[in-house]
Amino acid sequence: MWKNKKISVVFATYREKESIRRAIEDFLATGFVDEIVVVNNNAEPGTDEEIKKAEDPRIRLIYEKKQGMGFAFQKGLEEATGDCVVLSEPDGTFEASDIERFLVYAKDFPAVFGTRTNQSAILEGAAMGLFRKLANVFEAKIIEVFFATNALTDIGCIYRLLHKDVIQKIKPFWREGGALFPTEILLLAVSQRVNFIEIPITFKERVGESTMTNNRLKLAKWGLYILWFIIVFWIRWIPGSLRVAKK
Repeated sequence: MWKNKKISVVFATYREKESIRRAIEDFLATGFVDEIVVVNNNAEPGTDEEIKKAEDPRIRLIYEKKQGMGFAFQKGLEEATGDCVVLSEPDGTFEASDIERFLVYAKDFPAVFGTRTNQSAILEGAAMGLFRKLANVFEAKIIEVFFATNALTDIGCIYRLLHKDVIQKIKPFWREGGALFPTEILLLAVSQRVNFIEIPITFKERVGESTMTNNRLKLAKWGLYILWFIIVFWIRWIPGSLRVAKK
């Protein structure tokens, strides 16, 4: 609970068996979390057993069979009952205690986005090398310019807080079922003129291996794909924005 508001945390899990229990316990230990919705997205065997070891009535385990980060988080957002909903990954890369930063800003902003590109908050071993950092900042600045919005430095960080009314506002428009969902949320927020702020968060080394961040060629292809996704979204958004401007 925070300022008489119920706080939900949503995790999507696929390959986080070794880290998910610790992530759950760390968030519950902050004292702010009233509910944790864990979405099993065809997770590796043994994941459910690790979740159940936490043994806390505030944990809700649900299932999403459609494979993809986006589908899993959409399911979690629909199921969460909090006034404010925090999205996070249970892979050890995020610090549960940073939730207090989100809550402080949530008093004045209905959407609070985390950024992993602040050098002082990137810990040793974190998968945020120079190439990935520059790509994130570059694409964030494109969104900032295209949509004439607030300062942005990260387009892919899933550690975010959304008020319930923001979720209801963007829900009719989300389409992305895969790993582009964090970028889509950001684009929907700026295109729908949601009042938001970006804040630096701690970024740590992942528990277990990532098939994406350890391969520079895959990262380069992914960066280009994200850039194309942003441009296409912007082109589709322009007609509607012009109609609004004429009114």
